[in-house]
Amino acid sequence: MGIRVYKPTSPARRATSVDTFSDITTTTPMRELTMPRKRKGGRNNTGKITVRHQGGGAKQRIRIIDFHRERYDQPCQVMTIEYDPNRNARIALVKYADDEHRYIIAPIDLKVGDTVVASQQRVDIASGNRMPLKYIPLGISVFNIELTPGRGASIVRSAGATAKLMAIDGGFATLRLPSGEIRLVPESCSATIGQVSNPDAMHLRIGKAGRMRHMGVRPTVRGKVMNPVDHPHGGGEGHNPIGLKNPKTYTGKIAYGVLTRRPGKYSDKFILRSRKQAKRA
Repeated sequence: MGIRVYKPTSPARRATSVDTFSDITTTTPMRELTMPRKRKGGRNNTGKITVRHQGGGAKQRIRIIDFHRERYDQPCQVMTIEYDPNRNARIALVKYADDEHRYIIAPIDLKVGDTVVASQQRVDIASGNRMPLKYIPLGISVFNIELTPGRGASIVRSAGATAKLMAIDGGFATLRLPSGEIRLVPESCSATIGQVSNPDAMHLRIGKAGRMRHMGVRPTVRGKVMNPVDHPHGGGEGHNPIGLKNPKTYTGKIAYGVLTRRPGKYSDKFILRSRKQAKRA
């Protein structure tokens, strides 16, 4: 991926950067492996807005990604590297010997013509190959990691993300996640070798409100310019401070520094070092 910065012909242009898509090989997805994206505008089944700032956006077709890769010991060839509107990583179209095609998350150095394989046994340590964590050497970078054996990859899937395998002991693998969290994962869970493609996605700058509307994001209004009936920060004459000890959401909950993880969650025992501890270290 490359990033293009335009000449500052306008205030929005000055702050905008775009993807050159130099790493994709085709702009036409396989129709059979796509589905329309249904937008609900942040509303629930009764029509009430439960998630604000959602609505509109460009029409999209979601690519159906194979997060399980359960066709074990069957090598597949990479046919194309493609763009997926539903994620910031690139995806790869692979073909098996029986002409079945599937989409997978592409690692950073995967190229057209390469061969990748998934197995429940030890296979070559090559980018894109998938196997249980207990067969992967220590210190190797992995992504697309399962948390429960057989349920498919659920973490470390975004652009540029990678986790490091630190140890294997007592039936569990110790992983250092991109957030800095150190976590135990069952050693029989599968992971893919390498790093997720498109690491430069984090450097893109949206630049203007119109691009956010194309992405389905509606404007966000500050609470302090609302009325008291609409927001805890509302009311007053002129430019007033919020007048509260802590910033709050429109429902009255503390907005910054509040713990969002439920205390005593069942998976706490698997977390050796939390993200907050990693930031303080």
